[in-house]
Amino acid sequence: MGRGRPVLRRAARAAPSRLRLRPGPRPGLVPEPSGEFVSTISVNGLTVRHRRTVALDGVDLDFGPGVHGLLGPNGAGKTSLIRVLATVARPTGGRVELLGHALSGHRELSAARRRLGYLPQDFGYYPGFTVREFVGYVAWLKAMPGDIAGAAVERAVARVGLADRIDSKMRTLSGGMVRRAGIAQAIVNEPDVLLLDEPTAGLDPEQRVEFRSLLVELGHRTTVIVSTHLVEDVAVACTEVTLLASGRVAYRGTPASLATLGESDAGADLGGNPVERGYTAALRGHRAAVATTTGARR
Repeated sequence: MGRGRPVLRRAARAAPSRLRLRPGPRPGLVPEPSGEFVSTISVNGLTVRHRRTVALDGVDLDFGPGVHGLLGPNGAGKTSLIRVLATVARPTGGRVELLGHALSGHRELSAARRRLGYLPQDFGYYPGFTVREFVGYVAWLKAMPGDIAGAAVERAVARVGLADRIDSKMRTLSGGMVRRAGIAQAIVNEPDVLLLDEPTAGLDPEQRVEFRSLLVELGHRTTVIVSTHLVEDVAVACTEVTLLASGRVAYRGTPASLATLGESDAGADLGGNPVERGYTAALRGHRAAVATTTGARR
């Protein structure tokens, strides 16, 4: 860490004093698919085991540019998938390709990390760092050139609404502000792939609306994967939904198709919006299919 502070101080001096943020799209305006599918992430037969527990069981998935919602109950395998894609965990089996390169060696992993943005569900930071230093340190870790790092830090912090707190110590921030600083460090390098694990935890309703708008803006050119329990966030901001259950893909489609599934669900009288009911119906259908297959094998 000792090497980081001089770099951060230089980055701070190089950064412009003020930055005007371009307005993003209106919340709820999901970008249209671009036609031809371009895969930026390819997962084949991905298996992850934690001792005797199978977190992911032979998962096959492809992701392209856009905002992809990753849903599922606790223990479904969402965080395990995000951690493998973020290169912080190694799979037990299967193949992962990121931006056209297999993540199989140190060189490939290092190159991928420079093009990734990652926000874990729980992330660490030095409380004595300012927001500028925290985000700047991540820019330094990603080998961003010093002549652009300062401006990139200010831009990322402004995009999450913390421009007025950029020189505040991290320990003085509220929980929601810390979360927004975490989002800023994930986008500071303008990543080609952005992985967010429960990004809206701790954000108030107004901040969540602003975050959805940022997601939509990023999804026009970036592959964004958002793991969340909040179905409404997926319904508003995502172009595609992947539902995991017990380490397997239980459903894949658009938020609109999930809502259609919810509209025809017999449990509509239980309330909730159609996407939430579709989520429940998809889980029930998957579990019924697994039970039928298991019973037939016996």
